[in-house]
Amino acid sequence: MASSPLPSLDGRVFRMVSSTTSRVDPVSPTVFRYSERDGAIWGEYEGDTVTFGRFVGVREPRAVRVSFVHVLREGGSVVAGEGNSDIEEHDGLLRLVEHYEMHGAAQRSVCEELREA
Repeated sequence: MASSPLPSLDGRVFRMVSSTTSRVDPVSPTVFRYSERDGAIWGEYEGDTVTFGRFVGVREPRAVRVSFVHVLREGGSVVAGEGNSDIEEHDGLLRLVEHYEMHGAAQRSVCEELREA
């Protein structure tokens, strides 16, 4: 039996909690803001090592595929790439487990949905 799609990512905000690329700053982690419509995903992110970034991609029932570009806080370098995220549900909130390549190696990060204030 195929698993059912999870709720829309539209308007959801996630914070990075772990990454193999760099240490995550627990005080100022990277925060991602998602929009979703008609199978398209887009958004922005900032925090930690990133001054600002943008992404765009497509939604599958339990995953997203995106292309991204961001500016690093240190040195101002522009970084671009592609990634896939598995969408998981934990305790009523969504979690994104991201798989991407950076620095010539496979990387993984985890982002958790922020609870509404």
